Amino acid sequence: MTTTDSEPATVAPPAARSIRTFHPRRGRLTDRQRAALEQLWPAYGLVVPDDGRTAVEPAELFGRRAPLVLEIGSGMGDATAAIAAADPDRDYLAVEVHTPGIANLLDLVRRHGLGNVRVARGDALDLVRALPAGSLDAVHVFFPDPWPKARHHKRRLIQPAHVALLRSRLAPGGTLHCATDWAEYAAAMRQTLDADPGLVNAHDGYAPRPAHRPVTKFERRALTAGREIFDLVHRRR
Repeated sequence: MTTTDSEPATVAPPAARSIRTFHPRRGRLTDRQRAALEQLWPAYGLVVPDDGRTAVEPAELFGRRAPLVLEIGSGMGDATAAIAAADPDRDYLAVEVHTPGIANLLDLVRRHGLGNVRVARGDALDLVRALPAGSLDAVHVFFPDPWPKARHHKRRLIQPAHVALLRSRLAPGGTLHCATDWAEYAAAMRQTLDADPGLVNAHDGYAPRPAHRPVTKFERRALTAGREIFDLVHRRR
């Protein structure tokens, strides 16, 4: 899929119902998470539209116009909350399918007074399609499911058609920042991102670990297991 700067800011329908890039997980809510979900969802939550027609307008969602960062797969929300707290001049839209993670991020939003965070529930690709072209200052894809079995590689988020869609929603100069602890997936990511004609690698190969990306529990677990962490930062031309 190829997009151009002349693409109108309308919803881009998928060619067909796409294969899911995530595996829904079940989990129990703590009392605090349940309270956060009940109390904050009306003001800070968004159900991702999947009808191919409904647009998501960031200015309406946040009540202001500011550079927007999309966090795909925010997990329990600790990294998103930390990054957003340190970067109040940009807005952060986190998308997740795991209800306890959504609820935990909402609790962090309340505890830290994060007015620049909104939380979406649903398929990240459906959300990207609903956003206006060129509306994102950055996209963060931190530790997506590596789908390590060869027969599941088609479910990986970072593949050519998905990258083209993500890139179309980036403003010129906007960044797509990926991180993984799976060496094989890192190599595949790099090949895919380098091959996209609308992106340029911001570094000579893998990026140095950015200081602004917090170390999550998941990342610590990977490091303890002896796995290397790979960051990739590409900019839209």
